[in-house]
Amino acid sequence: MASEQAREVDLVVIGAGPVGENVADRAVQGGLETVIVERELVGGECSYWACMPSKALLLPARTLAAARATPGAAEAVTGELDVAAVLSRRNSFTGDWSDAGQADWLESAGIGLVRGHGRLSGEREVTVTAEDGTTAVLRARHAVAVATGSVANLPDIPGLREAEPWTSREATSAKSIPESLAIIGGGVVAMEMATAYAAFGAAVTVIVRGGVLGGVEPFAAERVATSLRAQGVTILTDTETSRVERTSEGVRIETGAGTVVAAELLVAAGRSPATADLGLERIGLDPGSRLETDDTLRVTGAAWLYAVGDVNGRALLTHQGKYQARAAGDVIAARAMGAPVDDAPWGVHAATADHAAVPQVVFTDPEIAAVGPTAEQAREQGKTIRVVDYDLGSVAGASLSRDGYEGAARMIVDEDRGVLIGATFVGPDVAELLQAATTAIVGEVPIDRLWHAVPAYPTVSEVWLRLLEAYGRPGGRR
Repeated sequence: MASEQAREVDLVVIGAGPVGENVADRAVQGGLETVIVERELVGGECSYWACMPSKALLLPARTLAAARATPGAAEAVTGELDVAAVLSRRNSFTGDWSDAGQADWLESAGIGLVRGHGRLSGEREVTVTAEDGTTAVLRARHAVAVATGSVANLPDIPGLREAEPWTSREATSAKSIPESLAIIGGGVVAMEMATAYAAFGAAVTVIVRGGVLGGVEPFAAERVATSLRAQGVTILTDTETSRVERTSEGVRIETGAGTVVAAELLVAAGRSPATADLGLERIGLDPGSRLETDDTLRVTGAAWLYAVGDVNGRALLTHQGKYQARAAGDVIAARAMGAPVDDAPWGVHAATADHAAVPQVVFTDPEIAAVGPTAEQAREQGKTIRVVDYDLGSVAGASLSRDGYEGAARMIVDEDRGVLIGATFVGPDVAELLQAATTAIVGEVPIDRLWHAVPAYPTVSEVWLRLLEAYGRPGGRR
């Protein structure tokens, strides 16, 4: 095995997904010589097996449903969903799983790229093993940032690994649609893929140990489950899986509700940080564990090491990882240059929003868009809250956007401070309502001031006025 001479740079980033790319980009803009290490495709999970392909799979069916629900447009819709065309469009968004364009961007941004598996081999040192077995040593003058993301969990169910189930990667990159698909799990990936594959004509069965979408408001999760069942999806809640076996008939799944047989099985049972083969043991940390950080994303007990994105377990969402990356890249550069560090809450170098203002969209039909704690979570945090609900379907802009529009909205107000701390919307195309809620929460805009943020008529955003009216006018509140 040959070994190259060590190369010294200011910053080494392990992982060239969107999080690692953003750390590197901000550091380079701050004046640091930066190298990024990637063992798979530049662009990472989001570009090739998660955010981009999954949304490309989901959009056509949603667009078709909207057209069919609108007289005038409905009469023009004469065909069914063209699955081959959907898959072809999906391929275009992944660049047919080529990262040439993203690698070119790294070069244009002044970021060095070393391909191979990067492992920590000492303080501020990363050893990279290439596909051909050769190694290269990278030494960082200032910092190493870990942005290796997360990997799909495979529960300890007898026969599961041997059955070679799909994870989210296979589900989003499939070249054809199976006649039937069983899904173990009830989170976001499970619900989105159930939505997509049901629209493609597969018979879908979802097997969940508890309930679906446990992290969102129950009223929103219930609407998604009801909609999926109406589309023919079987959802088995509070159901354990005891054994899995792949046979000539397909995959047999033994559950507490009986035997489920499907052509393919997708396991969507959460994710774990991708740190098992990162060399953490060389610096006194536990392989496979999440890397705990402060709000500047610096790893506890290691002043030179940063963990950004899924590996730190703070918020497993691409946009939140990129937010962390901006803070991390900037603060690494600031510390390297001896510049002031603004790590106070909401400072430029602090990922404060991770704690209370994380937005998320579940791209099912209907969509769920939420930010901040649920009502139950807020009460568990000891907050004095008021919950205000409103029927989205009664908003003029919603009824105009789709005949028979059904949806719901909720805002959660911290009564002690008089500010919005949480919001949830469920219904068609509610994702675009989310940024207004996120801005109000991050800005801690007083409820009384929100009355002056007048929504245009007739838009779905008029729900904000209706929520405020339900809450009560300033000075005359119930």
